[in-house]
Amino acid sequence: MIPSRIRRLSLTHFRNYRAAALETRSDVVVLVGPNGAGKTNCLEAISLLSPGRGLRRATREEVADHRGDGSWAVSAEVEGALGLATLGTGIDAPGSDAASSGRRCRIDREPAGSAAAFGDHLRMVWLTPSMDGLFGGAASERRRFFDRLVLAIDSDHSGRVSALERSLRSRNRLLETRNSDDHWCDAVERQTAELAVAVAAMRAQTVTRLAAALEARGAASAFPSARIGLDGWMENALLTEPATAVEDRYREILRANRARDAAAGRTLDGPHLTDLEVIYAPKSMPARDASTGEQKALLIGLVLAHAGLVAEMTGIAPLLLLDEVVAHLDPDRRGALFGELKGLGAQVWMSGADPAAFANVGAGSEIFDVDAGRIAQRQ
Repeated sequence: MIPSRIRRLSLTHFRNYRAAALETRSDVVVLVGPNGAGKTNCLEAISLLSPGRGLRRATREEVADHRGDGSWAVSAEVEGALGLATLGTGIDAPGSDAASSGRRCRIDREPAGSAAAFGDHLRMVWLTPSMDGLFGGAASERRRFFDRLVLAIDSDHSGRVSALERSLRSRNRLLETRNSDDHWCDAVERQTAELAVAVAAMRAQTVTRLAAALEARGAASAFPSARIGLDGWMENALLTEPATAVEDRYREILRANRARDAAAGRTLDGPHLTDLEVIYAPKSMPARDASTGEQKALLIGLVLAHAGLVAEMTGIAPLLLLDEVVAHLDPDRRGALFGELKGLGAQVWMSGADPAAFANVGAGSEIFDVDAGRIAQRQ
């Protein structure tokens, strides 16, 4: 098993960091400091060294230090699937000759096509306080959460999801045109169906494997198990039917529903509407009906199972980013979490405002104090 590790991290004009760097040789890295000091900003910077838009899904302009010229950069020396490498990303100052190229990604100082290339080196899984309301929130949030789980296994998944969204928008624009050309609609719907099946197939494979991993955890963990599934006909059909048959069926659905979709102004059927269903296994009830504490523990258990699945399916133990995860755990469950994290064989970055919460994190960990955009290792 190859672990994903960051050995040196450098931030330049990123959020509240004008310039900061840290080095670590530990597999457990803890960031402590008051609220607003920049702990989450640091984890967000790391998350941008993976496919996708990072743990806050911020625009590239939003993460720039407001005191700077609009440029920013994140760089890390990493140990990953391809050995030692330097990964970097950022944007140039607005108005500069290079600014029009958008966000830049580099590997060993050579240009990379996109952040998807980072997935060849590192795999990442994260958990943030914004996910606490996941089970009772909108289906779109659960779908995005699950797609992030898939992305940790298949770094091309976000590209396919984005391509599907673009194809659906193209179809919607065509349907807005009165007497739209059937040949154009056929062509767009053919592409849409191909992309939809590709997205749904990887979701179906992941949910099946993750459900098995959660069942295997059973009662052995301090974090409750879950039964999960996808509420989407396409993902479920792909478990038993050939992809070509599902693709043909969806293309027929799109053609038959043109008038209805044109009236609605959007496509009313497809994997862009799929929901993640989660059952709190100890009580056999929907996760949305569980208590706040039960939901938090359930989410942690789900992420831990997923981290193990990523390692199993890719051969790469993912780097974990856990933002303020221990704040509301009792001492016994905190200890259980620290124990399970060590068993994953992965590097873990955790953040919290109370240093006492990490008193039992274990030998070999490194604690860094974060204050007003400055990072210093605690001696």
